[in-house]
Amino acid sequence: MGLCGTLLGAVSEDSKADQNSGWQHFAAARAGEQIAIRNQGSSDVFVLCAGWAFRYFQLSDGRRQILQFLLPGDIFSPTTIFEKAFYFSAKALTEVRISAFARSEIRARCAANSSVQWAIAKACMEEVHDAARLSTVLGQFSAQERIAYLLLHLMTRIAARNVIREQRFPLPLRQQHIADAVGLTPVHVSRVFSQFRKRRILAFSDGVMTVSNLPELEKLGSLR
Repeated sequence: MGLCGTLLGAVSEDSKADQNSGWQHFAAARAGEQIAIRNQGSSDVFVLCAGWAFRYFQLSDGRRQILQFLLPGDIFSPTTIFEKAFYFSAKALTEVRISAFARSEIRARCAANSSVQWAIAKACMEEVHDAARLSTVLGQFSAQERIAYLLLHLMTRIAARNVIREQRFPLPLRQQHIADAVGLTPVHVSRVFSQFRKRRILAFSDGVMTVSNLPELEKLGSLR
């Protein structure tokens, strides 16, 4: 998917020995396991193959801001193609499988292949746009609007990867994850979900979200 598929398809004349060059390897992590640490150096660029993860900032007092939830096919951040150290931390939300590409090889393919260049540029643009939208939401939206925005954003991304029936979406998040993503407390998040349930907008239980009134959710959470 996405950048990963483009990289694997961009085999140059100088990279015929890809199968033996060690430029790509795989790793697995359990739910809750640390994958990357902020300011830690790495020669690899990570792409999520299976499961859910998230990247975040951790403050010295323990508070955490989740920057993005990572789904299969997502590069952890396109900045890792150009920087030797992570500007973020990352943790597995569920059991995950990760593909690690050698940064040097990605950069070589980028220089030689316009498809790779465009895939990287697109990933960079998406990250910038996501950050701008999130900044607006956190600065201007109410609690209900923030959570509605996050859910709509995840629904779009989940639907691009899965066959969705009856508006039921897998959502392996705890209220703490949602709180850390939208700048609220878990108690406030619980209160908002209760309000959504009473208004018959959606229900969330056992890792599955069922949306009953999509227009109302979009009215609350869309950036218009």
